[in-house]
Amino acid sequence: MKIDFNKTNGLVPVIIQDEITLQVLMLGYMNEEAFLKTKQEAKVTFFSRSKNRLWTKGETSGNFLYVKDIKLDCDNDTLLIKVSPQGPTCHTGATNCFNEETAKGFLYALEKTISQRIDTNDESSYTNKLFKRGINKVAQKVGEEAVELVIEAKDNNDDLFKNEAADLLYHFIILLKAKGMSIIDIEEELKKRSK
Repeated sequence: MKIDFNKTNGLVPVIIQDEITLQVLMLGYMNEEAFLKTKQEAKVTFFSRSKNRLWTKGETSGNFLYVKDIKLDCDNDTLLIKVSPQGPTCHTGATNCFNEETAKGFLYALEKTISQRIDTNDESSYTNKLFKRGINKVAQKVGEEAVELVIEAKDNNDDLFKNEAADLLYHFIILLKAKGMSIIDIEEELKKRSK
């Protein structure tokens, strides 16, 4: 990766994006030293223009941004860093610095939570209990939820319809886990079909 720090007087803009939801969390700047520290520690470190020093995001709050992927743009002067945020990103306590709370991408966060409950064998979790009953029971539950959604689709109660749709999606994600698949696998299949 050959970043052109000279083009922008030693600092390059860095877009921070949640690796799961793909939500843009913030924008910061890095000099070469900040970039090298970020790569070495796998935690985002910026060059703070106001403090005139390196600043690791989360150094006072504990809300670190753990690096998952780094991409360089086509002009070699802007970085996109995908992260796993530990807590809110903005100093105001918001998820991001753009005052935008959105449900877009939440299915990926839900998928991660479902996997964690299963992978850690959370005994108090409904999700884990259903998963442990086996793929036949999980598939049966998806079928039940699909039928309930169809029934609600024929009525005019939008709230009940949304609730049943949410139940179906939730149980479908559990079924994907039981099959060793993820939402991304299904998205890739749909993308292939769009050609």
